Amino acid sequence: MIAAGDGRASPRTAPEQGVVADQRAAAMLLAVDPLGLGGAVLRGGPGPERESWLAAFRNLLPEGTPWRRMPHQVTDDRLLGGLDLAATLAAGRPVADRGLLAEADGGILLLSSAERAAPALASRLAAVMDARMVHLERDGLARCSPARFTLVALDEGEEEEAIAPALAERLAFHLSPVLLPAGPCARIAEARARLAGIEVPPEAAHALCAAALALGIASLRAPILALRAAVAAAALAGRAAVMPEDATLAARLVLAPRATMLPASEPPSEAPQPPEDMPESDPESRPSAAADDTLADRVIAAAAAALPARLLAGLSAGMRAAARSGAPDGRAGLRKAAPLRGRPAGTRPGPLRSGARIALVETLRAAAPWQRLRREARPHGPRLRIQPSDIRLRRFEAPQQTVAIFVVDASGSAALHRLAEAKGAVEMLLADCYVRRDRVALIGFRGRGAEVLLPPTASLVRAKRCLAGLPGGGGTPLAAGLDAAQALAHACRRAGRTPLIVLLTDGRANVARDGSGGRARAEADALAAARPLRASAVPSLLVDTAPRPQPFGRDLAAAMGARYLPLPFADAARLSGAVRDAAG
Repeated sequence: MIAAGDGRASPRTAPEQGVVADQRAAAMLLAVDPLGLGGAVLRGGPGPERESWLAAFRNLLPEGTPWRRMPHQVTDDRLLGGLDLAATLAAGRPVADRGLLAEADGGILLLSSAERAAPALASRLAAVMDARMVHLERDGLARCSPARFTLVALDEGEEEEAIAPALAERLAFHLSPVLLPAGPCARIAEARARLAGIEVPPEAAHALCAAALALGIASLRAPILALRAAVAAAALAGRAAVMPEDATLAARLVLAPRATMLPASEPPSEAPQPPEDMPESDPESRPSAAADDTLADRVIAAAAAALPARLLAGLSAGMRAAARSGAPDGRAGLRKAAPLRGRPAGTRPGPLRSGARIALVETLRAAAPWQRLRREARPHGPRLRIQPSDIRLRRFEAPQQTVAIFVVDASGSAALHRLAEAKGAVEMLLADCYVRRDRVALIGFRGRGAEVLLPPTASLVRAKRCLAGLPGGGGTPLAAGLDAAQALAHACRRAGRTPLIVLLTDGRANVARDGSGGRARAEADALAAARPLRASAVPSLLVDTAPRPQPFGRDLAAAMGARYLPLPFADAARLSGAVRDAAG
């Protein structure tokens, strides 16, 4: 096993010592094979724990290793390189400027606030990590620069925030850093020299793949990274081949943080006995197969034992984290191009018309490579020649406003059970939307139809007044409520807003689209009205408020592509909190 280090520390419990030892081992393995392991994700905000881990990792690297920090809002010019404008204008010829990725060649690149990195930045980093080269073709330049770096992503987000999957799956270790002793290790250089000659037994690769499958890890990069970690562990321990302890360490460090399910607790069924007329297999192959299964069981057990408590509790309850599809800042609204204001989103060529904002530096950058040719074509004239094709205009992006459409069941069954709680919950959610400057709309359905009680508005007082006057009683025209929600959602999209539908109902539909009664026909019409919402990909949430939720509520949520949230027993505060957590 890999020692945790020689530094002195305060007394720790056995689990704490195990965590420190594993994180020290992760830092050492990353120092042995930085390119093969890709890097690490460090979860948690700035603090002594993160700085301690970074200092311990840096002390394990060879002296003079490049160490670069990169903000999440870095521009393409600084990231990939481009034209050095000052040097180009002084020299009269294009002069290239190296980007951050080329500067980090052979070293470490720290990405700050990685959870806020735009998808475009994540895709560029992933492409360069795969190719280990930066291909630059812009501003009259064409060059390739080596960019073999190790990425350390600093994830400072909350529980619902995460870095882009394209980056997360390329980084071997996902850690919540702890205080580590910052001391060098003389074995790192020897392990690096020994790395290429480590032998990998087939049973070790099979065991890691079986562990990844048992933990519900779909990406094939995870077992590959785990195998690289096992090879690095064997090299660090001075062994010539990967041993079972190396595979179990790799499973704990690489596979356990990626787990999406608990491994099956029941043993596999016994293999069927071969027929008597079949020839017996080679006896020498039987011990190897048994050893292979034993090693796989050990690796799976080691990974399961390393699952964090919070992940273990969530998986035991059958929870699954949904993929985050909103904007990086947590708002549900998408982003659209804006002409004059908003978040900067690069530049574009175009004519300089009234109201357009020129990007001066980018315009000079576009004109700089052509200055010598333009002077030779027309010797007499100004020193700096700018043509209309050089003009670059600023581009902006502004978040689309979100419209939360609350579709409230005000029928007799809902009024009898939960209408008071639903009104209180919606009122709290309306206040929350008002704080975020979102618009709200309210649709009530009862009797034989649905009515838009409140068009999209930012007035909290008006929303509360309409909600307080919402009557209860009558049948449950669920299909009519869904039709009204779909029409309002399409109107919001045409106005450039992002709709979000929150349906609160007990699911007891008994009024069809044409106003006739009958539960079977009403439920069929409700499912038919729900399918267009799924086809149009409107984000939606169905809160089943029935005292005893029925299977139809889950079927309706699946038909409309909504998240299903059964809340048979909850007051207004708990109901609003659950809806906020689910739809946030």
